[in-house]
Amino acid sequence: MEKQQTLQKKRIDLSSWAIYIGAVLILIGFSVACAAAGKNFLTISNIQNIISQSSCVAVVSIGASLVILTGGIDLSSGSIIGFVGIFCGMLIMKGVPLPIAFLIGVLCGALLGLINGALVSYGKVPAFIATLGMMNVARGLAYLVNGGKSISGFPIPLSMFMGTKLFGSMPISILYVFILYAIMYFVVTYTKFGRRVYALGGNVKAARLSGIRVHRLEISVYVLAGAFSAIAGFMLLSRLFYADPNTGSGYEMNAIASTVIGGISLSGGKGKILNTLVGALILGMLTCGLQILNISVHWQTIITGVVIVAAVFIDKSKERRAE
Repeated sequence: MEKQQTLQKKRIDLSSWAIYIGAVLILIGFSVACAAAGKNFLTISNIQNIISQSSCVAVVSIGASLVILTGGIDLSSGSIIGFVGIFCGMLIMKGVPLPIAFLIGVLCGALLGLINGALVSYGKVPAFIATLGMMNVARGLAYLVNGGKSISGFPIPLSMFMGTKLFGSMPISILYVFILYAIMYFVVTYTKFGRRVYALGGNVKAARLSGIRVHRLEISVYVLAGAFSAIAGFMLLSRLFYADPNTGSGYEMNAIASTVIGGISLSGGKGKILNTLVGALILGMLTCGLQILNISVHWQTIITGVVIVAAVFIDKSKERRAE
């Protein structure tokens, strides 16, 4: 009996470290593959590139993690990024100070998230359908606000938001990501809000019977998801120094992929938000490594899809074993 308990604990410990082991193996794999091809993977410029590519996805993934922890899904985040980016770009070009433009953008994202939450919670519209509709609405708004035209020629201070370097070479985006994840880790782990998010994802009926205001909590989660998408939209605007209605396309899938790869269960109620950051970094390493090896963009998409399906398969296998 004691041996069985010890073996079970070892399995649990190993599964909790699986995401980190996977990240290290991918890092080693690309290092070896690039070395064999006469190229370097672990260089300062590549590390900077991985961080830059992963930062916006990592921020969007915070909101995606919260939504999935409640048992929902958000397909609108990429379109919200595009809308907030071009809307904030218009405000900046009209002379609105950067901090105010940023706050307005976050409020717009939160408002769109509020609509998602209201549809899901009070309207009883399935999250997939509600956020799919919002995905089209937000993308349409991105085209409408500036007549479908791109915006460029922004003031130099905008580029400083993402272009500033820490310690001479490290992208400042790593600081933003660290701060946001540190805050949300504390919120999810040590506050009533976080415990209620897990409870809601675990069992809606039990959560309601325990006194949790389910409607309010669901709406709050989608509002946060919209706000984090807006923050990512402003970050992407600063990094690209260019606003386009198509910006952010596909980010919703990358955010969901980061969350699933990070081990958060699509059934809700299980997973660690910090692992989502590791999932985003894994996606960043995959993209960077495949680009260095000159792998076709089409194959990159296929490989990323295989990784996502594998992560979901592993998640479902764990659930079946637990039952």
